Amino acid sequence: MKALVYTGPRRLELREVGDPGPADGDILLRVSHCGICGSDMHAWLGHDERRPAPLILGHEAAGEAADGTRYTVNPLVACGSCRDCRAGRENLCPDRQIISMPPREGAFAEWVSVPRTNAVAIPDHVGSARAALTEPLACGWHAVRLAQAALNVPLAEARCLVLGGGAIGLGAALCLAAQGARDIALAETNALRHPVLRKAGDFAVFDPVSEAGPDAVDLVIDAVGIEATRAHASRRVRPGGVITHIGLGAAAGGLDIRRMTLQEITFIGTYTYSAQDFRDTAAAIFDGRLGALDWPEERPLADGPAAFADIHAGRAAAPKIVLLP
Repeated sequence: MKALVYTGPRRLELREVGDPGPADGDILLRVSHCGICGSDMHAWLGHDERRPAPLILGHEAAGEAADGTRYTVNPLVACGSCRDCRAGRENLCPDRQIISMPPREGAFAEWVSVPRTNAVAIPDHVGSARAALTEPLACGWHAVRLAQAALNVPLAEARCLVLGGGAIGLGAALCLAAQGARDIALAETNALRHPVLRKAGDFAVFDPVSEAGPDAVDLVIDAVGIEATRAHASRRVRPGGVITHIGLGAAAGGLDIRRMTLQEITFIGTYTYSAQDFRDTAAAIFDGRLGALDWPEERPLADGPAAFADIHAGRAAAPKIVLLP
C-alpha cells in the first residue's frame, strides 16, 4: 500500500509499504480521510520522542471496512481492565496505546488496522469527511465536560475564552456552544483564519496581539499551550475562574502561580478523551449539533509534505488540513 512515512525531522516520504496485518479483535479499514494533528506536527519537527522515525503518522481517521460499513476511529487503545479504564477514564490507562505511535502505525496510508471496539459506525446521512473530525473535536468535548464540573456558574451564564483557532481551539468553541455556552470569544493570531472561524460559529474572533479581547472571564480554554497563551490565560481569568489546558505547544512557563493561588483559580490539564466522550462527540456530529463542519481543507496524500510545511509556516487558512489516501 501507499503510505506517508515520517523519516526524520521535517521529512516525509510517500512510500510503498506492506499492508497492515490486523491483530486479534482488529478490523482493517481502507482510509478515506485522515487529518493532520498538532501532535503530527510535533513529530514532524522531531519534538516527540514517542514517535520515532520511521513511522506512519496520522490518527484522525475515517475509513471503510470490507463489508462496506464506514467508521470513524478512536485512536486511543486502552487495556479495558485497569482502575482508570473501569472508571471510564481510558485516556489515563497506564498501558494505553495510540494509533500513530509504536507499536501501532498510523492512518496516513491506504489501510489502517484498528480495534473493532474503537470503530464507531458512521450513519448513511453523514459524510466521512465530517466523521473524521470526531477525534480532534472529542478533545474539546472532554475539556468542556471537565470545565463544567469545576465552574461555579452554569455554562450558559459563563463568559468563555478559547485561545487558538486551529482545529482543537475551534472544536473547543463548537463544543462549548453545543453544551450550552452562549458567550464565547476566540483568540487567533493568524488573520487568514478569522473569516473561517467567524463562519463556523457565533464567536467573537479577535487577534490577541493587537486587540485586548475579553477580561475577567469565567473559563479559559488554552488550545495552544505555550508560555504566551498560559500567561494570557492567567491574566484574563477572573478570581475563582477556571483554566482548562489542552495545548501541548511547550512544556513550561507562563502561569501566574501566585495569582492562581491567591484568587483560587482552578487549572485543569486535559488529555484526549474517554471512550464515552468520543461516542458523544460522534453523536453530536451525526445530529448536527457541531455545525456544518465544512472548514477543513482536503489534499491528496501525496501533498502531505507540502501540507505540513504550509501549516508550520502559517500559510494555511483552514483550521485543519485533511489528507485523502
